Amino acid sequence: MNIEFISSLIIPFIMLAVSLIVLSPKKNYFDEFLIGAKEGAYSAFNLLPTLIALIVALSMFSASGAVDFIAELLAPVCSAIGVPSELLPLLITRPVSGSAASSAYLDLLSKYGADSFAGLCASVIMGSSDTLIYVIAVYFGAVSVKKTRHTSFTAFIVMLFCIFLSCAIARTFFT
Repeated sequence: MNIEFISSLIIPFIMLAVSLIVLSPKKNYFDEFLIGAKEGAYSAFNLLPTLIALIVALSMFSASGAVDFIAELLAPVCSAIGVPSELLPLLITRPVSGSAASSAYLDLLSKYGADSFAGLCASVIMGSSDTLIYVIAVYFGAVSVKKTRHTSFTAFIVMLFCIFLSCAIARTFFT
């Protein structure tokens, strides 16, 4: 038996196992599923104001031209510490928006190429990071935590460390 055949059977096996468990007469699993779905819908409804505020703020930030202005200011500093200045639009948008970061990433790859040092660093960053503001807003909003000052500060420090580490990894393994 080869691994492809076995892997093609995993999803049908899981579906069959779940179906057999749900049909078990010991417990009413369908009612449990409905309770879980109701709680999920309630959580999503409670997160809606936070998500709307985040989307509006991001749209205003992007439309104002602030990303380009900040990138222009930080370019000399980044070049001095070994981070390609071409990454700045990606680094500014990544903590705030995954879709804006994906757009900046695709723009960077089309301008400089996937095999350039900036492209390699950007690929490592995109593969190993997430949107900080969104994650903090969603997770803390779900449990009604209001004071995220220390969390945000720590997350940004870790993000800065990861930027340097991503560039070091790209420099060590790919160039």
